[in-house]
Amino acid sequence: MHAYTEKIREAAQRLLTEKKVDAVIGFRHGTVPMMSEPVCVRHADQVHQLVWNGFCGINLANYLAKRKDRVAVTAKGCDSRNIVIHLQENQIRRDQVYILGAPCHGMVDRRKVWEFLKGREPLQVMENGSSLKVSGKGFEEVLERQAFLQDNCRICTHRNPVIYDELLGDPVPEQTDVDRYEDVRRVEAMDSEGRWRYFNDLIASCIRCYACRNACPLCYCPTCFVDESRPQWVGKTLDPTDTRTFHLLRAFHVAGRCTDCGSCERACPMSIPVRQFTKKLEKDVKELYGYEAGVVVEGRPPLDTYRPDDPQDFIK
Repeated sequence: MHAYTEKIREAAQRLLTEKKVDAVIGFRHGTVPMMSEPVCVRHADQVHQLVWNGFCGINLANYLAKRKDRVAVTAKGCDSRNIVIHLQENQIRRDQVYILGAPCHGMVDRRKVWEFLKGREPLQVMENGSSLKVSGKGFEEVLERQAFLQDNCRICTHRNPVIYDELLGDPVPEQTDVDRYEDVRRVEAMDSEGRWRYFNDLIASCIRCYACRNACPLCYCPTCFVDESRPQWVGKTLDPTDTRTFHLLRAFHVAGRCTDCGSCERACPMSIPVRQFTKKLEKDVKELYGYEAGVVVEGRPPLDTYRPDDPQDFIK
């Protein structure tokens, strides 16, 4: 049991008993290994369900937009940055949410573990500091945890919550020796035809299930552009043009807002590395405006700001 678990339960018990919140959003053990699932606890006698471990990769900020009640939520670094964006975009008021900040050592990528096991079924996966103990019928493996982190976690530079009401543990050292955009620069170095082939191949297996959109804490429009019919912006078919349009427009929709939480890739049933779209735009916004999404509560994001004297050098 992770050290945060008891602290989360104690905080949830206190907040619900004192009626400071109507609900606590956190995680409970899932029905299969490496899949902790979100849970909304509304009564003090339910707090025993709450847990915290390296399998809590889902971004809980996804459950905050447009809420009317008062809630507490457990938030790691990326979750907290998305809460900041929700506050900036008036999706929730600050007095509505009590943030239990969880300094994060990165989340385990279950797909990497499955790939390593080569068809062997994991029946139990236990964390022990820097290692993972994976066991199943007739086998037991001890893996180095760091080697099996989600790709976004391996290059994360904001592991500590940027906003919180209560911190569950001591801040963890931030990673300063990572290159967030090595893969982006590799694509930028291609010629236009090479980039076209690269992104077409990247999304070739897309089945248009919209799991990436549904898992994204930034996708809370009442009607998504893919569901508009008057006018219809994009077709629903698996035609490459429709698929390409969906991914490009979704990426531009979250430009300057994406925290690289990895929810899109985590949810994709086809294992498409869709962060390749959003990371390019994250890099551009950082280079052009010196801005990282959700790091600072005050002020407005650069793509949310208009001035009459804005330069218009892009207009020829």
